Amino acid sequence: MKQILKHSFEAVSLLTTTNGTLDVTIVPAFNQPDWVIPSSLILSVEEYDVRTSTYDWQEQELVVFHLLPQDEAVEKTIVLEGNTSEHRLALQTAGELHQLQVRISEVKDIEVPENFDKTNINETAVPFSENVMLSYLFQTVMIEDKVYLVPDLDKIAHQLVDASS
Repeated sequence: MKQILKHSFEAVSLLTTTNGTLDVTIVPAFNQPDWVIPSSLILSVEEYDVRTSTYDWQEQELVVFHLLPQDEAVEKTIVLEGNTSEHRLALQTAGELHQLQVRISEVKDIEVPENFDKTNINETAVPFSENVMLSYLFQTVMIEDKVYLVPDLDKIAHQLVDASS
């Protein structure tokens, strides 16, 4: 029997079977394209304005990834499901979240735009080097003529959990 290979874009498994759409949430990010994540991964959105490296959520301490530089005020903490409970992740950001329902055919893979300042992404992701960030943590996509980043949340969570251990 032939082995079935897993698609590298894991969110494909979250498509609805009736119409091939994906419910996504746009998360604002500073000095980089906003992030697009599957809405079904969001466990909680808290109005929490304290910058922290860990976040206590339902008696569990979660690692935090900041989408803002140190000098920007945090407004929200978003709790995301992980592959395991130990790999749940919190994002800290400011601004409004937006929900979209997109057809997978409307999500176009693109190269990182030349005007995208690669050093800015490293500013907000302190535990990662620029090469690590750009090599495997993000996929750049275009939806409705706007550039977004699709983060590899599993790899971010593993990197942060390993760094905090």
